[in-house]
Amino acid sequence: MNMRTERDRKSRVLTGNEAAAFACKDASVQVVAAYPITPQSPVTERIAQFVEEGEMNAQYVCVESEHSAITVCIAASTVGARVFTATSANGLCLMHEQLHWAAGARLPLVMACVNRGMAAPWTIWTDHQDSISQRDTGWMQLYVEDNQEIYDTILQAYRIAEICHVPVMVCYDGYILSHTAMPVSFASTEQIQALLPPRTPAFQLDPANPYNFNLVTMPEPRKDHEGIFEMGGYMDLRYRFQVELKRSEEVVKSVHDAYANLVGRKYGGVLKTYAMEDADVAVLAMGTVASESRVAVDRLRAEGLAVGLVSLRLFRPFPGPALADALNRVSQVVVFDRNVSYGHEGAVASDLKSHLFSTDLRPRVSSLIVGLGGRDVTADFLVRGVRQCLDSKEPVVAGWLGVLGDSTIRPGR
Repeated sequence: MNMRTERDRKSRVLTGNEAAAFACKDASVQVVAAYPITPQSPVTERIAQFVEEGEMNAQYVCVESEHSAITVCIAASTVGARVFTATSANGLCLMHEQLHWAAGARLPLVMACVNRGMAAPWTIWTDHQDSISQRDTGWMQLYVEDNQEIYDTILQAYRIAEICHVPVMVCYDGYILSHTAMPVSFASTEQIQALLPPRTPAFQLDPANPYNFNLVTMPEPRKDHEGIFEMGGYMDLRYRFQVELKRSEEVVKSVHDAYANLVGRKYGGVLKTYAMEDADVAVLAMGTVASESRVAVDRLRAEGLAVGLVSLRLFRPFPGPALADALNRVSQVVVFDRNVSYGHEGAVASDLKSHLFSTDLRPRVSSLIVGLGGRDVTADFLVRGVRQCLDSKEPVVAGWLGVLGDSTIRPGR
């Protein structure tokens, strides 16, 4: 593996984008293709520097668009390489067609999505609308809270992807993490090798042993060309993918635990909890809104309110049972979504309600939309949102907190 010298290995102060680049280097990524877009660009700029200086034995492919970038990664992964790309916002949406292709082809790609709001109007600041809008493409999605978690999660993502044969998107907030410097500790060469052995694909393109990949698939099952094995139709393949994607939640947990045992850093697997042991009210959030919510929880606790936090790390596949277990003793849940499913409500709130409907749990779930386009989300702001939800006679549905001309939230029923 291409690693830093021993004196550099322990830790550095890095931006989130640099942490992602170092994780790719340490994962022995072999092919990188990306197109620059703010605030993602420094990730692959740093990787390009590693390659140019001989610190990383990889092919860096310059392309003319994000659609081409993901296409290069699909081709490289198909021939057996470990690959990486990164993007944001409209660049991610330009990849949309090929995101479906990568997932349907069961390729273990890893992508850093540096979350940024979608145009129009034009914005370069953060929210989760870009990745949330790709939630149905079949990619796993992991959301992180700080730069250390970016580094650790990208390493874990390669192991998860290569076990499950599913692409993984590691999402982190633009500017708040991507351009903010924090101490980041590195895993050792031995620890990384224990977690992440070289990729050994079950099938890959080889002129000496040719295969056909992703042919036109018929609706109904049929025999193979020799008339021996029954081949699934399109719907059968999609069913298998759905079943295996749901099972991947256990792989996320097992890889997380294996990594925690190696390096001593834990992130809860699919979700993290804080002060939930005796909580009657839970805050549910992702990314840096979740990390800021810890401060809000402490302030509400100081006022005598039994409030805790659930930080959702895995959004796809949606870990409904784990969430239900974490929330099984609370009477209310306040969901802070940094996204909106237009015409409905925040995606996390909607998915939570959908899962709880099939259980016996009936906490009052309120949905608040916050922080779109980089609007600041402070602890004071979150405290106010929780208080207003608790004071409301009805659950708040798609309440918008702090918008121009309306600094209050209103029940949306």
